[in-house]
Amino acid sequence: MSFDFDVVIERAGTDSVKWAKYAGRAAPDEVIPLWVADMDFAAPPAVLTVLRQRIDHGVFGYNQPTMSQIDAVVGYLGRKFDWSIDPDWIVWLPGLVSGLNVACRAVGAEGDAVFTATPIYPPFLSAPGFSGRRVASAPLVRDSAGWLWDFPTVDAVLRTSQAKLFLLCHPHNPTGRVWNEDELWQIALLAEKHDLVVCSDEIHNGLILSPSRRHRLFATLSPELAARTITLMAPSKTFNIPGLGCAFAIISDSRLRRGFRDAMRGIVPHVNALGMVATEAALTSCDDWQAALLDYLRGNLRAVERAVVAAPGLDMRPVEATYLAWIDAREFASDRGVDNPARWFEQHGLGLSDGVDFGAPGFVRLNFGMRRALLDEALARLGQATSR
Repeated sequence: MSFDFDVVIERAGTDSVKWAKYAGRAAPDEVIPLWVADMDFAAPPAVLTVLRQRIDHGVFGYNQPTMSQIDAVVGYLGRKFDWSIDPDWIVWLPGLVSGLNVACRAVGAEGDAVFTATPIYPPFLSAPGFSGRRVASAPLVRDSAGWLWDFPTVDAVLRTSQAKLFLLCHPHNPTGRVWNEDELWQIALLAEKHDLVVCSDEIHNGLILSPSRRHRLFATLSPELAARTITLMAPSKTFNIPGLGCAFAIISDSRLRRGFRDAMRGIVPHVNALGMVATEAALTSCDDWQAALLDYLRGNLRAVERAVVAAPGLDMRPVEATYLAWIDAREFASDRGVDNPARWFEQHGLGLSDGVDFGAPGFVRLNFGMRRALLDEALARLGQATSR
């Protein structure tokens, strides 16, 4: 099958959070939204088909996971990652951010520290506080090739903070790194050394863009490591169905899983019926659509890379996964006397995510999950906004 990612789908004036942010502007296209991480593409045809079938049934009472939905998760993990799991390890969630917050509640006690590395997806920084925990962090560093861990600094922060939980983002949002096996093993050794539970957000596992990278699930390094790991996954990013609200945790250790379920009790709702059927279809029937999407996103990424290279004062390291470009605008801001790059670009028609929210002032995040013609217009505006 062929799939048309260039088709125009009007999202302005709909319920889209992404597009509604700029709805009050004088013209619908005055600011192109490139911020929140959803794509402007329709969901895969196989997902749309099962949603129509489920709606045609006409009854939407309380639902529970069916055997075929459970088998879809088990089969996906076995087929894609050679990970054989027990169905009992699955804990269904209405969203991955819910999983981050539940993990913070389930591990340790009030006042304990939760570690993460910055820059990082903003809920990693907010979830600990909602649970009465402290945030302990260390910055990622850069070389000419990309973003890296400073493991000696991480070790020191873990030692002094006495953190109980390590929030890992893999693939990483916002830098787009796919942590390699050596890096994952170094994190594993630190987790064992400091007796940490690792909560690994692997929601972007299906969006590997670099042909030289392969996603390795953190928990598959060893059974012993899996026993101290909460793996969070969802089809929402890869198959563009975040509004359907379905995610899951994989927790092999029964005690850790029980604590996670206890922390959910009374506050986390069941996953809705449409989210469940969409997830089953996404994980079982959309490989061809996913492959076509990745090819399209690689073309979009090349366009972003060319535009950033041509823009004075902007820099970005290679994006190995996701549809998000993490752009260093500090030199541009310094040269031009700009105090907030995100606001500057917004004034020039580009709605980017502000690096401040990720713990990295001076950076911006650009979502390139959109049709090529609109991206070209956005990148033309980027050039105009940085031209001398």
